[in-house]
Amino acid sequence: MPRNEKAVSRRNVLRATGGATAGLAVTGFANAKPTDKVRVNVGYRGKAGKRAAMDASSKVHHDFSFDAVTLEVPKKAVKALQRRSEVRYVEEDGTMHALSQTLPWGVDRVDADEAHSAGYTGAGADIAIIDTGIDSSHPDLDNNIGSGTSYTSSSWEDNNGHGTHCAGIAAAEDNSQGVVGVAPEATLHAVKVLNSNGRGSYSDIAAGIEYVANQGWDVGSLSLGGSSGSSALQDAVSYAYNNGVFLATAAGNSGPCTDCVGYPAKYSECVAISSTNSSDGLSYFSSTGSEVEIAAPGSSIYSTYYGDSYETLSGTSMATPHVAGAAGILMGQLGYSNTGARSRLQNTAEDLGLSSNEQGYGLLDVYSAV
Repeated sequence: MPRNEKAVSRRNVLRATGGATAGLAVTGFANAKPTDKVRVNVGYRGKAGKRAAMDASSKVHHDFSFDAVTLEVPKKAVKALQRRSEVRYVEEDGTMHALSQTLPWGVDRVDADEAHSAGYTGAGADIAIIDTGIDSSHPDLDNNIGSGTSYTSSSWEDNNGHGTHCAGIAAAEDNSQGVVGVAPEATLHAVKVLNSNGRGSYSDIAAGIEYVANQGWDVGSLSLGGSSGSSALQDAVSYAYNNGVFLATAAGNSGPCTDCVGYPAKYSECVAISSTNSSDGLSYFSSTGSEVEIAAPGSSIYSTYYGDSYETLSGTSMATPHVAGAAGILMGQLGYSNTGARSRLQNTAEDLGLSSNEQGYGLLDVYSAV
């Protein structure tokens, strides 16, 4: 249940900054005078090309196994080298840097980062993302992917983006790039029950929930729903709950409204999750009702997206995996049962001063829960 916002692509781990490396007596290329020394990479063909490059240099920084060298040369020598047929290229030796990892505001707000610092990262937890699949090659998720299955196509790979976004919120890796999830060492499993348009049948969703229970996994994250229920879906929810699965479910995006929690969140076995914004208010779109059990950040959440990218989305869909990640930490790392984890999250939630049908027990507080 997302709401699309402006996409932010961060597919490249590195980006060029265009500046020359500074060093003693080495001048930035753009500002260098003809006699100033500049640092360049020279690609050559054969011994004659290498000899020409070396003859022009005052210092060798790298002599690669492939046909290239990094040198300091007078700027005026660059054009002379470029004119030589045995020289493939001469380029400024610019700099690159790794993109820093971002702590999304939602993960920060529920104090998951403090839990990480205390050693609670979800190691040993199995979290199933029952959704559109997961991008298994995403650099922020690939090391945490366990297995997958699909009820809508031959592949459980994500061809929509929604499932990958939810997966990152729950358990993106803590790897100095991209984002970090609530449970960055949990194992993620893709259970694809929604197609490329984000739609799925009651029976496929029921089968996915059943599958999670039969695998013995800790958490099923359900960022999906509808205005009416299904007996088969309710049976599947009861089956999973009775077999020890914690079911984190999106309350819905029908707001502003009252008594409008959707299914399957409306079922008593499910933890119905409403959405908050960065000001600790109820997200304008969030469904509310007596079934709401806990609130979590869901407005403008930056996370992983299919195609090895990142995007900002809003919805109770985004709130849900925050809770799924927290439940994973409690169950996989601390040994709580699904019912025990549910009680623990209720009892440690932070009161935001919202009505009970908006926040339930309050805002998720991961650090207090552990």
